[in-house]
Amino acid sequence: MSLVPTRRQFTLSLAATLLLPSAAIAAPARPPLTVFAAASLTDALQAVAKAYTARTGQPVRFSFESSGTAARQIAAGARADLFLSADSRWMDDLAGRNLLAARHDLLGGRLALIARAGSNVRLRLRPGAPLAAALGADGRLAVGDPRSVPAGRYAQAALTRLGLWSSVEQRLAPAQDVRAALAYVARGASPLGIVYESDAYADRTVRLVSLFPAASHPPIVYPVAVLRGASAGASDFYRFLGSGAARSIFARYRFRPLG
Repeated sequence: MSLVPTRRQFTLSLAATLLLPSAAIAAPARPPLTVFAAASLTDALQAVAKAYTARTGQPVRFSFESSGTAARQIAAGARADLFLSADSRWMDDLAGRNLLAARHDLLGGRLALIARAGSNVRLRLRPGAPLAAALGADGRLAVGDPRSVPAGRYAQAALTRLGLWSSVEQRLAPAQDVRAALAYVARGASPLGIVYESDAYADRTVRLVSLFPAASHPPIVYPVAVLRGASAGASDFYRFLGSGAARSIFARYRFRPLG
């Protein structure tokens, strides 16, 4: 038997070899996007990003912090493609520094009082509500630090409007972000906490005691922006966040899509 390939065998082998490189480069991997976002968006955004990656093949990685921390990092030069804030104040700050390429209001939300799942606290949030008494003798109210965390500022505004701020101001357990405030209640470190409605449904070890009246605080708005110098694909993800598919996911996590 001859071991020398025939002309036909050689031609077929060469053709197969030439096809390999084209198949390998037909679908190049897309570099990941980097998104800085408010901690309260953790679960919802991860679900949205999973749907986006399944459609486009482009991965999305996140840095979840308080909006103030994330905005300060971006202002200091941290590399990011998009930013989602839990209020307009920090987004306005970056806009004033000319760091935004595109922006719109994406989501709305509600402010909520929570307790551990096994707690028997019953409280309706209204002027004169016995919030301090509900904390017990030594309990502290878990809340995002009002100096830098939007949820904390909303909480202070709501409690002030309801005439309750002075009764609890010295009994706060300030947290670095709203998810940390949620964790204080979930672990039993605080009997009550103020978070977003979406956070109240993110952890089964806590329960929603009461929603704050919408008129007791400024509207809760989550703006999203593409940052200047963003990498390829950032605008695609920005648009996807407002798509029907993404809106359905956000609604499932108790956010209110805007627009």
